[in-house]
Amino acid sequence: MDGQAEHEVLQAANTLVARFAAHDTEGYFAAFAPEATFIFHATPRFLESRDAYRALWRDWEASGFRILDCRSFEPLVRVYGETAIFTHRVETRLISDSVEQTAMERETIVFRRQDDGGWRAVHEHLSPCGDT
Repeated sequence: MDGQAEHEVLQAANTLVARFAAHDTEGYFAAFAPEATFIFHATPRFLESRDAYRALWRDWEASGFRILDCRSFEPLVRVYGETAIFTHRVETRLISDSVEQTAMERETIVFRRQDDGGWRAVHEHLSPCGDT
């Protein structure tokens, strides 16, 4: 196990989640590589790039979408060389269609080590879960 890499990935994941929680759009999307892919249970199509997700995000915002808060529980990091998998349970408070909602979900984010030694997200998969 590479404890240093696990720590670095956890920091990268915590930064990504904090930017999402603050509705820091620019900072949030900067955490993803341009070629990152996305699968969201509430979105009917596979998102093939960061730009595709960003375009969808803009559409959501035009309809009043806003993140109010996001909390991460049960984080787990597994490092496989230059790739790492981060999983957690996540509770997100948001406004959509003028209604405040809370979503409990499980999330997997795949990170890849960059040339500068940092870690950047290259895939995100979000699934619904119960509150247990």
